[in-house]
Amino acid sequence: MIAFVRGSVVSIGAESLVVDVGPIGVSVLVTPATALAVRIGENIQLITSMVIREDSWTVYGFLDADEKSVFELVQTVNGIGPRIAMAVLAAMSPDDLRRAIHAEDSKALTAVSGLGSKGAQRVILELRDRIGLPSSSISSSAGPTAGWQSSVHAGLTSLGWSGREADVAISEITPLADEQIAAGAADIPVLLKAALRSLDRS
Repeated sequence: MIAFVRGSVVSIGAESLVVDVGPIGVSVLVTPATALAVRIGENIQLITSMVIREDSWTVYGFLDADEKSVFELVQTVNGIGPRIAMAVLAAMSPDDLRRAIHAEDSKALTAVSGLGSKGAQRVILELRDRIGLPSSSISSSAGPTAGWQSSVHAGLTSLGWSGREADVAISEITPLADEQIAAGAADIPVLLKAALRSLDRS
């Protein structure tokens, strides 16, 4: 079992990376936010989860242990596999998912690609007592490190922007995030791209 991958980023796709770990390059499936947060040639370490099927061995990579834990926990829900589990993490942070589950917000969950209303209800019912509480009691609309802001803030700082610059960009894109949340859920990759555009204009 591969617990982590450490090495230089050789190539970046929309939802994958190839990491040079010495004599071989490992293809790792990641969320779009993670793909946007790294650069070719950068040395990184990803915490990994390996899914073995008869016809494939697939490595999924995460920037922190909480994402990996949630990825594996979501797959314990009946009918949900790694593809939908990654789609969940692409659409919301682990704490956003915890908030949605405890609020029984099925609308936020059905915004996840591939997760219908029945699947959303199963996630709520099966994980409500197992996923734990959000790491912060701050609402997802307050503070630079709460909810979607945490994912965008981490993505920007990993790309070399300062914490202050990340805070400014988050303020710029908050109206867009509010629109997305009103429609169902924050789209982290879209928000991160919007934040990068706002910084490039400054």
